[in-house]
Amino acid sequence: MSLLTRVVTFGRMIKFSHSVFALPFALAGATLAAARAGITWQQVAWIVVAMVGTRSAAMGFNRLVDREADALNPRTRNRELPRGVIAPGTVVVFVIASSLLLFIAAYHLNRLCFLLSPVALAVVLSYSLLKRWTWASHFVLGLSLGIAPVGAWIAVTGSLDPEPMALTLAVLTWVAGFDIIYACQDYEFDVTHGLYSIPQRIGIGRALIVARGLHLITLASLLTVRWLFDLHLIYLIGVLVVGLMLVYEHSLVTAHDLSHVNVAFFTTNGIISVLYFVFTVVDTLTR
Repeated sequence: MSLLTRVVTFGRMIKFSHSVFALPFALAGATLAAARAGITWQQVAWIVVAMVGTRSAAMGFNRLVDREADALNPRTRNRELPRGVIAPGTVVVFVIASSLLLFIAAYHLNRLCFLLSPVALAVVLSYSLLKRWTWASHFVLGLSLGIAPVGAWIAVTGSLDPEPMALTLAVLTWVAGFDIIYACQDYEFDVTHGLYSIPQRIGIGRALIVARGLHLITLASLLTVRWLFDLHLIYLIGVLVVGLMLVYEHSLVTAHDLSHVNVAFFTTNGIISVLYFVFTVVDTLTR
């Protein structure tokens, strides 16, 4: 392969475009921290590098440990590892390199970031293994993305404070909710092959109800962020827009029709994260 082809192939393997889920929330956390402690462009750059390294390591590891199951699943058998486009050994090197990128970025941010970076890496890697043992893996995935705004807060302030935890809870429940929706399309495969998920445990209909409940917690948590950080009308409009997008997301999927799962999963949630970041930044800058 040419260098460009390799980059595109690895980007496709780790779904690089899905970075739109966590990165805007990390930058929203950095924005809230900057309102109190100030921020430099160097900090922003290293936060982005840390996010890219963490997510790349997590996705590479996920593809590596899932390669046999992916080869059996009609939905995933065309991924790069099952097709042999990328060798497992190459992915191991990629995961190690991505992990080192996280550690380097954390070192350049501050001491607390560096000390906590192995913990963050352990959390994001654990999801790929836990889904073989427990249906609660959706919440571990949520936590994996939910620590992004806290990590950004620590990167800016150098301290671990309780205030950004509300945003972590919002992201955790948001991600767990849409991951449950996404897992519905693998219900039969999970039941047949002994993989754990909430749809596999309680059925698709009940799983969708759980996802709705989690997204109500998401909205309540976002409103708590408004109270904790004394945000104003622009932020509230942003939360309203997020709420409407979540209602739209749930309208796309029913227990009897999962044909629009990809739209609900990627398009809608990508818009949610970007819009939340934009409204948070604008509200903060106009105070």
